[in-house]
Amino acid sequence: MENNSITSRSKGKIGVVEIVDIRPDNIQEKGFFCMRSKPQSDGYRKKLSWLLERFKEGLKLKIIEDNGRPKGFIEYVPIEYGWRGVQGNDYMLIHCLWVVGKGKGKGYGARLLAACIEDAKKQNKSGVAMVTSSQTWLADKPFFMKHGFESVDFAPPCFELVAIRFDGKPYPKLNHGWEERAQTYGNGITVLKSDQCPYIEDAVHTIVEVARERGIPSTVIDLDHAEKAQLAPTAYGVFQVIYNGNVLTYHPLTKRELNRLLDRHA
Repeated sequence: MENNSITSRSKGKIGVVEIVDIRPDNIQEKGFFCMRSKPQSDGYRKKLSWLLERFKEGLKLKIIEDNGRPKGFIEYVPIEYGWRGVQGNDYMLIHCLWVVGKGKGKGYGARLLAACIEDAKKQNKSGVAMVTSSQTWLADKPFFMKHGFESVDFAPPCFELVAIRFDGKPYPKLNHGWEERAQTYGNGITVLKSDQCPYIEDAVHTIVEVARERGIPSTVIDLDHAEKAQLAPTAYGVFQVIYNGNVLTYHPLTKRELNRLLDRHA
């Protein structure tokens, strides 16, 4: 079968750089960037299954390669199927935009973002949005502001929704009411998690282990549908830890970090 995965290609001093579309027919070969060295891990296998379902909903995953070596990726989806605490219509929502290590500063992120914007325009979307943060694995706000995005909503303590608009239709908004939703979870630790990020699985194991060691009751709830992530207790949507009705954290922690955090909330 002909390989139509390359959506852009250029040649320069560093060699051939290309953006590859990841699809059901090439994901086994190319992977999805994260955890490529651990394809047998629970997190990898669950993310793979999750992606295969999301492709049916219009999710796009693009990896940028330099001489065949992956340097970063972008994952985005029609906002109606987004796994963040966002509501809106006719926008494309970026889940992740990540360039690693020595790949930073070479324009890879800008090229991935441009590919997403071009795709959104081809699909007659009203714009592109992303939940940003300086305290999670989400991309930070300044990068997007340099590329024409605007800040359109904010959620404490560190989440900001940014968007670029192609027409006059309303910007998307965050699904506020975080504290009220967190308070619906009772005593002990409640972990709400999805398979959107392959690293979450290990994070959950750490939390459950610490809870057991401290004698704290714990519950793990799988967010198995986009609407559940959209109405989660944080804007991140796909991972949050609730302790006695309050958000404890929304990003993975080591055992030491988690114990310190629990000590402060004792």
